[in-house]
Parts: sequence; C-alpha cells; structure tokens
Amino acid sequence: MTEVTRVPIQPIAKGSLIKIWLGVIVAILLGGALAWAAVPKGLTIDTIEEGAGAFPQEGDMVFVKYKGMLAADGEVFDESQDIPLPIAGVFPEGSPFPIEPDATIDGFYEGLQKMQKGGKYELFIPAEKAYGAEPPQGAPIPPNADLIFEIEVVDFMTRDMFDQKLGILQQAMQGSQGGLGGPPGGPPEGVPQGPAGQ
Repeated sequence: MTEVTRVPIQPIAKGSLIKIWLGVIVAILLGGALAWAAVPKGLTIDTIEEGAGAFPQEGDMVFVKYKGMLAADGEVFDESQDIPLPIAGVFPEGSPFPIEPDATIDGFYEGLQKMQKGGKYELFIPAEKAYGAEPPQGAPIPPNADLIFEIEVVDFMTRDMFDQKLGILQQAMQGSQGGLGGPPGGPPEGVPQGPAGQ
C-alpha cells in the first residue's frame, strides 16, 4: 500500500481574501477603462437649449448660427455670417445649409437632422465624419482633427420654399432696378451657391 504524503496548507491570513478580490476588481475596471478610451468617439450632440417642433429632413434648407472649433485646443476656425439680403422677412437670419449628401461634411449633415428650430447645441464631429486626413487646402484645420460646433438652429424650410422665396427676391430686385439688375435666372449676390461651411 502506498502512503500519501500530506502537505500542510497554510491558512489564508484574515483580510487577504478581501485584498485579492479588490485587486481583481481594480484590474477589471482598469482594463475596461483602457478599452473604452481606445474606442474612437462617435458623433455626439449635447443640447444646450431645447428647440421645439419637427426636425429638418433631407432636402430642407436649415438656417443656423454656428461657431466651429478644433476639439484639441478650442481654436475657432469658422463662424457663421448673416447673409445681407435686401428684403427683411424673406429669409431668416443665419447661414443656410442644405441637408443633402455631400453638400457639407458628413457629421454636420447628420447632426442638423437631429436638431430642432430654436435649439442650441454642441456638436462633436470625429475626424472621419469631418475632413479626415485631407482638410481643405489653406484651411486652419489639421489632418485627422476632431471638430466641435456650437450651433443655433434659427429656422428651416423645404428646398422648394427656399427656391420660391429666392425667385420672389430676384423679381423684387429686378423690379427695384427697372428690370436691369441682376443676371436673369441667377441668385442675388451674397446667397451661397456651393456647399456651406466648406
């Protein structure tokens, strides 16, 4: 018959088990925090002041007052300007942005559709939804820069309504200049034609 040699097991000191479990919990929390920090941030919208009513839809023109900043250091790279239109009440204040794919950066396009009239928001746009590795030439935006926009939504309207009001404005301008004013069929000077904000 074989003999079994017994090895005495030392008892665990009082409180050591708690220290072991605390160490395991701390390791799990640290691992989770490191994993969360490594995940790239997505598009986020923080509401500063609630708006009201419906949300703009694709195809609408949204009039906003905005300030664009670099997320890294808060440096302002762009600010909205009111468009000097000669007839008050035709268009609201602010800069018009069409909600159309490729009319502006993806993050701005997506963010505007989640904002209501009268609301003020802070929009965080990660680099891949902004200008990515190739910002516009001469822009004060470095490659792969995350952006923050402070945005106030003044109003929005359908593109058809915008075009109709633009036509009325052109007729009024031509009428006030005896029909010799602006170019036929073209918008008045000062109304943006290309993608706003780019």
